[in-house]
Amino acid sequence: MYVKSLDLLDFRNYEKASLSFSPGINIFYGANAQGKTNILEAVYMAGTSRSHRGARDKDMIRIGAEESHIRMHVDKKGNDYRIDMHLKKSRAKGIAVGGVPIRRAAELFGIVNMIFFSPEDLNIIKNGPAERRRFIDIVLSGIDSIYLNDLMQYSRCLTQRNKLLHDLYANPSLIRELSVWDDMLVSFGAKIIKKRAEFISELADIVAENHRSLTGGAEEINVSYEPNTAADVFYDALSSARDVDRKMKTTTKGPHRDDISLKIGDMDIRTFGSQGQQRTAALSLKLSEITVMEKKIKDRPVLLLDDVLSELDRDRQNFLLSSIKDIQTMITCTGLDEFVRNNFHADSVFHVVRGGIE
Repeated sequence: MYVKSLDLLDFRNYEKASLSFSPGINIFYGANAQGKTNILEAVYMAGTSRSHRGARDKDMIRIGAEESHIRMHVDKKGNDYRIDMHLKKSRAKGIAVGGVPIRRAAELFGIVNMIFFSPEDLNIIKNGPAERRRFIDIVLSGIDSIYLNDLMQYSRCLTQRNKLLHDLYANPSLIRELSVWDDMLVSFGAKIIKKRAEFISELADIVAENHRSLTGGAEEINVSYEPNTAADVFYDALSSARDVDRKMKTTTKGPHRDDISLKIGDMDIRTFGSQGQQRTAALSLKLSEITVMEKKIKDRPVLLLDDVLSELDRDRQNFLLSSIKDIQTMITCTGLDEFVRNNFHADSVFHVVRGGIE
């Protein structure tokens, strides 16, 4: 699988741009704030319907324009897929695949599989459980449409239950409605917990192998799942926490409070690891995403690396670059020194200057 081309109209700082990509390594270099990341954002947006930065549709429309258009062609096992995305300031985005409009963004699932890696991901270990849950959900949602649906339903139920807990303060008679949301929350949440447990069990061996390579065998990392509650006792946990939930006006039990444990020996890297150990663990975790996705989709994903090399030392740069040789990769950077120093071959090189590309 690879992205063949990208056409932009009034997207971010691009009035108009047309790009053709190599199936191999594509490098975008230039000074900061020129529009390199915007290219990667457009590719990710067309493939997933969302910005990796969490930006709203209207914020991605070029200043002075009312609408923005993205068109992307993807080659998947010899078949051409055309994805068109129409961003609007005051209405929901329009999406079409092969010229046929789709109703829900979830219908894009399975067409393009992408992995986005930015400097922020190197903080996944020390930034707290929310970042690690986000990692799990992004990977699993990209390879399992049922998990994605369960996660969306769980999120809606959680929002409604939390609203009810807040409303109970003024209207205690609403307590009888709590059981309805508990049943729905457990229905979707138990499936999420089971899928996460299976996923992290599989992931652990891959992360450990990456970590051994990165440290030259000097360190052994152990990755395990830390569920907030087990699937088979989720309902009991919710019931036991009702008084606490009512006081705090929020749901304190469930997979929305899960975490991943990462240890070297008895040392918890999340709390006591050095910055180098935390970054090595984060890199091992992100690179494992490639292996997991290849196994699940029986194809190679598209890898988007946004200014990651500048955050790594030479050994980690070498390991990362050696890991991506058989995958279509789009890399942004301020200069080409890292590639020259590592004798790295690029298939296409683009110079980005103020929304212009050479």
